[in-house]
Amino acid sequence: METAVEVLNLKKYFTSYKKKLFKRTEKKEFKAVDGVSFNIYKGEIFGLLGPNGAGKTTIIKMITGLLRPTEGSVKVMGMDVDKNPMEALGSIGTVLAGDRSVYWKLTARENLEYFAALYGCDRREAKKRTTEILEKLGLIEKADELVEKFSTGMKQKVALGKALIPNAPVVLLDEPTLGLDPQSALNLREIILQLKKEGRTILLTTHYMEEADFLSDRIAIINGGRIIALDTPENLKKSINEVKSVKIELTGVGEKLIEELKGLNGVKNVISSYDVNKRSYTLTVHHVDGEALMQRFIDIISENNSRILNINVLEPSLEDVFINLTGKSLRE
Repeated sequence: METAVEVLNLKKYFTSYKKKLFKRTEKKEFKAVDGVSFNIYKGEIFGLLGPNGAGKTTIIKMITGLLRPTEGSVKVMGMDVDKNPMEALGSIGTVLAGDRSVYWKLTARENLEYFAALYGCDRREAKKRTTEILEKLGLIEKADELVEKFSTGMKQKVALGKALIPNAPVVLLDEPTLGLDPQSALNLREIILQLKKEGRTILLTTHYMEEADFLSDRIAIINGGRIIALDTPENLKKSINEVKSVKIELTGVGEKLIEELKGLNGVKNVISSYDVNKRSYTLTVHHVDGEALMQRFIDIISENNSRILNINVLEPSLEDVFINLTGKSLRE
């Protein structure tokens, strides 16, 4: 398969200095990315997942030329981002998380025509490309309204439209559905799948595990600056077939209860969450011998003065794979 993006032995170290009274300046080195390598093939959606602080954002910044690597290289469509930045980055359209990358005091049409001009399109081509993208994104009826009046989902579509203006073969989407309502997120996912059908290569980061599972052809999981797993979602889930999970909804959770569950032989991880609407807690317990352990779960919960509201035994999901590998949920 042809490679669209090649990341080879990528490293990024940050150095800090702390001056202490009557002592020498102390030097500390932080390895944000420590030897990451992967290829993204033409026409695929490649998911990059990792908990906060794992190095994901640093990798994205090096791919887009915002940071220079300490070591290693990034090539986009065969061109080195560090050595030939203008040529390489001309092949990438980017939507960064939380980046207010469009002008709210302009209309959607004015925004896209403005960025088309910056990309070197003449007036006729800018108008043509803008109309095509507005139609693709379902914004043509709102094209001449100010962006500041748009919903969050519509603003995100305009940002995506900006990334599509150069007709780049590679599109980097950093948390594209963050903060969107369910319907807007669904609409954007459908657009992402359409971009893939057109032959675009997409690098996707997300904090929504179901989204990564649904969209991605392959997924890389990064933790501590290193890739700890890389495969298709199906193969990743098969890799932990021996690990099962049970979700227990209960009235209260304390540290003692969690530690006692973690101390049981066969228990891999215990993740606790609180539902504000239900006013109840949910424990997700990953284990390798649930049938034998179930009675102990019940006993420990009862001994800790909590009451079980619901129990569900689940097949392994991508979230389970992530927790099994990193010991934490994606949103931690």
